[in-house]
Amino acid sequence: MHAANNSHKVLIVGPSWVGDMVMAQTLFKVLAAQHPNLQLDVLAPGWAAPVLERMPEVRRSVHMPVGHGSLQLGARRQLGRQLRAEGYQQSIVLPNSLKSALVPWFAGIELRTGWRGEMRYGLLNDIRRLDPERYPLMVERFAALAFPPGASLPQQLPWPRLEIDAVNQQRLVSILGLDSGRPLLGLCPGAEFGPAKQWPAPHYAALAETYINRGWQVVALGSAKDRATATAIADGLTPESREYYCDASGATSLVDAVDLLALCRGAVSNDSGLMHIAAAVACPLVAVYGSTSPDFTPPLAQRVEVVALDLSCRPCFERECPLGHLNCLLHLAPTRVGDRLDAVLASDGAS
Repeated sequence: MHAANNSHKVLIVGPSWVGDMVMAQTLFKVLAAQHPNLQLDVLAPGWAAPVLERMPEVRRSVHMPVGHGSLQLGARRQLGRQLRAEGYQQSIVLPNSLKSALVPWFAGIELRTGWRGEMRYGLLNDIRRLDPERYPLMVERFAALAFPPGASLPQQLPWPRLEIDAVNQQRLVSILGLDSGRPLLGLCPGAEFGPAKQWPAPHYAALAETYINRGWQVVALGSAKDRATATAIADGLTPESREYYCDASGATSLVDAVDLLALCRGAVSNDSGLMHIAAAVACPLVAVYGSTSPDFTPPLAQRVEVVALDLSCRPCFERECPLGHLNCLLHLAPTRVGDRLDAVLASDGAS
């Protein structure tokens, strides 16, 4: 596929994490507003392709054959040479690693933009020095790369908004046996980062029990890695309530989770990729924070409540609790999270 002569062709080297890739859509939206003739491709891991298809600003996903953290210089060189024929005018490299800047360099892209990161002089020729106080949020750091160095950002950046597939939604309702007459609560109890981000399964179960008793149904979302947690939630429900609990973890794809969260009347999530997906489909959301903080990567949506305990030991940003007690999550009561969910639902006129 070749661009017209007047097109502006950009290759984004995308992040490796789900939430970061969702937040990168803000940069894509800014570039699309700047260049009406934009042709935007994103170099990304294979898992990201279906999600990128839900971003209208993206022309196509270019498969990154090298895994996160792996150098494989030969594979990067080969891919870069293949991409030379595309005639990209600019590349914007979002990861800060040196190796992430190699493909645009091998591709001979004229303008190669990114934060300095791992001393990438030469690989990048539009290299920026980050002022973290000027751009405190990750989404601001992504978007700033679309503007001249040191530029002030728009007062309101465009938030990520993923497109929904209504046909796939109905397929999911059918195969999961969901009841279209009951409002749906989405639970996202996993966290790739580690257990210090995971609100306990018994707390999720208590919250689910409350909402099922009010006439709701509950769906647990996540990957196959989250099945044990989703099963533990089911085990915490009464036998009567279990009828209205659906464990979709591992049985649905990431893009299926996009469509399911768009169906949900509300959702509760740990600080995870699915939290950012819920925000990007405008699902009323309560985001539960343990070891991490919303100060850098908050969910970007109107109807969001962030819940965290004010403890001297948090945020520690550790994968596992260094003190061994997980008080930041264990002491965050289901009633408190439920109160915040009620508040965010009320703000949307939901009941």
